[in-house]
Amino acid sequence: MNHEGHKGHEGIDASVEALGRQVVDAGLKVHRVLGAGLLESAYETCLAYELEARGLEIRRQSPLPVVYEGRRLDAGYRLDLVVEGLVIVEVKAVEALSRLHEAQIMTYLRLSGLRLGYLLNFNVPLFRQGIRRFVL
Repeated sequence: MNHEGHKGHEGIDASVEALGRQVVDAGLKVHRVLGAGLLESAYETCLAYELEARGLEIRRQSPLPVVYEGRRLDAGYRLDLVVEGLVIVEVKAVEALSRLHEAQIMTYLRLSGLRLGYLLNFNVPLFRQGIRRFVL
């Protein structure tokens, strides 16, 4: 997949934005099929499956090191999903997304050098209520 091209209003490549739309669309399908009330791991597994079925390369539970004094150290951070090496997806199944969840994904974007991330909360009646998009 070619990830170069014109930039959107936030400086994100159109192809990366298209990946983001695929993530949201796949999440919508998973939520429609499974509904609310399952564990995060079930949603993560099914979302990864759905994205791979669309021909996208997915990394699950990808380690994210912290660089400290020039050394890459494993601090225990794991990214739920990384789509095509370009978009971070954090899967939640919580009553409500919090500022802590938002800070978490912004930290992941900063540490990874990636620009686009999504928090997807599947424990909602309407999936669109659980979607949060983040750009660094």
